Amino acid sequence: MSKTMYLSMILAGFVLLTAACGGEGDSPPQVVSSPPPGESSPPPVEPPPPPVANAITRENQLAGTTEWKLTAPATNREIEGYASATSVNHGDRIRLYVNTTASSYTIEVFRMGWYGGLGGRRVMGPVQVAGTQQIVPAPDPATGLVDCDWINPFTLVTGENWTSGVYLAKLTESANDKQSYIIFVVRNDEASSHYVFELPVTTYQAYNYWGGKSMYSYGSGTQLPWGSSRGTPPAFKVSFNRPYARSTNPPAAFGMGAGEFLTNYFPVVELRATISSAGWDYNMVRWLEKDGYDVRYVTNIDLHVSSTVLAHARTYLSSGHNEYWSWEMRENVTAFRGSGGNLIFFGANAMYWQVRLERSLATGTEHRVMVGWKERFRQDPLFTDGIASNDHLVTSRWRDSPVSRPEDAVIGVRYMLPFIDGDMVVSNASHWVFQNTGLQNGSLLPGLLGYEVDGIAGNQPPTTEILCTSSATELPNADNHVLDSTTSHMTLYTWPSGAQVFATGTVQWSWGLDDYNAPQLRSSRINPAAIQITKNVLSRF
Repeated sequence: MSKTMYLSMILAGFVLLTAACGGEGDSPPQVVSSPPPGESSPPPVEPPPPPVANAITRENQLAGTTEWKLTAPATNREIEGYASATSVNHGDRIRLYVNTTASSYTIEVFRMGWYGGLGGRRVMGPVQVAGTQQIVPAPDPATGLVDCDWINPFTLVTGENWTSGVYLAKLTESANDKQSYIIFVVRNDEASSHYVFELPVTTYQAYNYWGGKSMYSYGSGTQLPWGSSRGTPPAFKVSFNRPYARSTNPPAAFGMGAGEFLTNYFPVVELRATISSAGWDYNMVRWLEKDGYDVRYVTNIDLHVSSTVLAHARTYLSSGHNEYWSWEMRENVTAFRGSGGNLIFFGANAMYWQVRLERSLATGTEHRVMVGWKERFRQDPLFTDGIASNDHLVTSRWRDSPVSRPEDAVIGVRYMLPFIDGDMVVSNASHWVFQNTGLQNGSLLPGLLGYEVDGIAGNQPPTTEILCTSSATELPNADNHVLDSTTSHMTLYTWPSGAQVFATGTVQWSWGLDDYNAPQLRSSRINPAAIQITKNVLSRF
């Protein structure tokens, strides 16, 4: 036997053995031998083909920039604005309403993504516009609603060639160069894609305290520094016809106007436990686009209006903190699951409160006012009207009567506890989800458990598999509050339609994928195992 043939046989045997060990983690290993002496070796295994080009890979090959970042946030509301809709189909128009005392301002529009790590690409501007000082309405005394009807909008005509994505309009006023954002999504209603990523703007709006009211007690009364106040009645109605306020944490001011896309609203100094003001959704977007996943973007308002936003897709993606859902949103997602569409929840506390969407009385525009009576649901007009046929629309928790549709029947897990910052613990390491991670039962995913966590509660589908089982205890605090504890779970189940549903059970999963906001607002949490888990799930869904 020649030396060349001998080496070729050894190589062929190694390749076959490697392939045999590359199946699902719970499959028994196969015994593969090399060819008998004298027989020719099989041809070498070809490397996998490169990722198929799609709109996202092509988009991220274009020149990026960091000029989308705010360098002088308008912390005293020197400039602020909102869009006429949370999303727009590519090629259509969207109006941007801006409030400033400056004589003029500029608008630049950026698409957010990876772009070689630069994070955004300028698609328009800068364009100079005459400034308008707008009227700020007082909160409605009965509901707390702050619903603007501003004038002199800048009409933005989106390009036919604008790729579906999350877009930020950067506003800079001329007097002192102060800056803020207006956020919106560009859809592509005609395209198909493997994944549809939903931006949870109803949750952004619920926490938005602009004008003195949010759906929480903070920011709903006398304005303390950074707009944070507690103990005052929340709003029962909030409007998308208003800007997103600045973060209640001064170091997170650079996200102002973008809702909770870049940062979050939580009043760090007033919560009974200190948590980070870093956001979650932009991290997920950056990572998805870095790896070239075939994804389109919508908001959950789009999902409320029509199920067609999920047409021509295989998988629905939810990330971070997707807490507020209308009946229509849930119906459209469950119908998608019933047709075989997969669901992925890279977050927690999803589908917790039911809300309704109404027409704005100020502008006459549908779906611009969100109604949520929450803990006071017994004051909801649909609860007090004595009409049983509409009780399912009462804005309580989904799990509570009279709605009685627990969220874990869809997600597999449900919200358990807030104010967490801990480690996830692997409990089913032989599952394919953990393939090629090197993790074993008891292995940790450090720092990815929090800030709110989900767990098994008894309403999960019967095929639910538990993948991680993690003890969670509230963070310590300064007011001697007795710390609560729970158990959080990562889960996977298969629906009779063949659809698969995966849930991480933690809001801050995307911190394991991308380091945006570290170390400014949090420590680095990037984790190769978390990245591999995410790739494993996406490859099967």
